Amino acid sequence: MGSFKDDREEVLQAWYMDDSDEDQRLPHHRDPKEFVSLDQLAKLGVLSWRLDADNYETDEELKKIREARGYSYMDFCEVCPEKLPNYEEKIKNFFEEHLHTDEEIRYCVAGSGYFDVRDQNDSWIRVWLKKGGMIVLPAGIYHRFTLDSNNYIKAMRLFVGDPVWTPFNRPHDNLPARQEYLEAFGQKEAANHVVDAAA
Repeated sequence: MGSFKDDREEVLQAWYMDDSDEDQRLPHHRDPKEFVSLDQLAKLGVLSWRLDADNYETDEELKKIREARGYSYMDFCEVCPEKLPNYEEKIKNFFEEHLHTDEEIRYCVAGSGYFDVRDQNDSWIRVWLKKGGMIVLPAGIYHRFTLDSNNYIKAMRLFVGDPVWTPFNRPHDNLPARQEYLEAFGQKEAANHVVDAAA
């Protein structure tokens, strides 16, 4: 029997990062490599889809997702030295660990880049988003972004209502969005241990 392959894995891959200070645009795999499944990401609240990036203007699946999740706002952001004003400063800011009080939704329509997210144990997971991949980071998750060595991504940014891109650099554990995130996703392992201990 052949194993089921999730077609999202062609446009989204994730792995635990090493602790190296080398160029942030390198993959930073651990040795040996430790991949993270998209199901594991979902347990952190990170949602993902594979969409038709060549036809995003007429894509019915994208339209359904936007309607179901209330993503009324849409624009595009191109990140590369030629297109982004104050590129060096912006890239540094994107790579500062931070959270938002709303979801961060990015749909890669060209190029690729890395979204790093913290797991329940505060380890970094690197999520490689490529053309056709869409990712939703939940409000309150600590994360950061960098380009990969291709130095280019064009991403659709979606938002519920008027966009608010304010980053709250770590630590901001007192924010309601952070507390709600921990209640929804961060405490599961601890809760499981309590149940196991009582059994």
